[in-house]
Amino acid sequence: MNVKSIWAGILLCCLTMAVQAARVDTVMVKSPAMDKDVKVVYVLPDKALAKKACPVVYLLHGYTGHARSWVMLKPGLVQMADAYGMIFVCPDAKNSWYWDSPKHPEYRYETFVSTELVAYTDAHYATIPAKQARAISGLSMGGHGALWLAIRHKDVFGAAGSMSGGVDIRPFPQNWEMAVQLGAYADNQKLWDEHTVVNQLDKIADGDLALTIDCGEDDFFIEVNKELHQRLLARHIGHDFTTRPGAHTAEYWQNSIDYHILFFDKFFRQNK
Repeated sequence: MNVKSIWAGILLCCLTMAVQAARVDTVMVKSPAMDKDVKVVYVLPDKALAKKACPVVYLLHGYTGHARSWVMLKPGLVQMADAYGMIFVCPDAKNSWYWDSPKHPEYRYETFVSTELVAYTDAHYATIPAKQARAISGLSMGGHGALWLAIRHKDVFGAAGSMSGGVDIRPFPQNWEMAVQLGAYADNQKLWDEHTVVNQLDKIADGDLALTIDCGEDDFFIEVNKELHQRLLARHIGHDFTTRPGAHTAEYWQNSIDYHILFFDKFFRQNK
């Protein structure tokens, strides 16, 4: 084989790899509820780019995060999208805690993610438009958000996860701008009670959602996560619950996301 043929072969291989590689898109998605465009990052596997329907995992960022937080934290998401044949969707939700804020009507991120963004994604990408092929997870504020949205919209999401989630906000009334969305705790205790994940469990029964929840043993959210676990057990709601060494850190979440994707892959395969 001559040199020209060798280089032609190498070029063909490179072109083939480029065609088959997952793609990261940044899109502005219109939110009628908030009357604005919201930045959303999509990680699209080669399967979706070939117009073959894929399951979707919505990944929610934490406090001070943004739409690119997950692809920056876990660059391997691109390879994981191809390996598992999943679309990852990462919306920018400001410091909203993924609520429809009772204090600020311009913050309607529950409506945006659970309704508007899901509808946009199914309309514009090669998805499987069913709850059996739709999951949601997140870290910290996003862990709270993922459970908040999944529990309240169990007709939309079939599986949900939380990594180091702030699953009970009430022990932290001065933190992370929650009072901006709900008002001061001392004056709005009922709102705080109504907007925390641990008080949403009456909305689901065993089997409504596949749930995976984890937290590091050195995380300041460890006790509220253990309490959530106990409340789920008391209600006989099946779930995975894991604690492992680690704190509220990027290193912990870079590891944790691998387990969540495995959990969702198993869920999707069981529900084909």
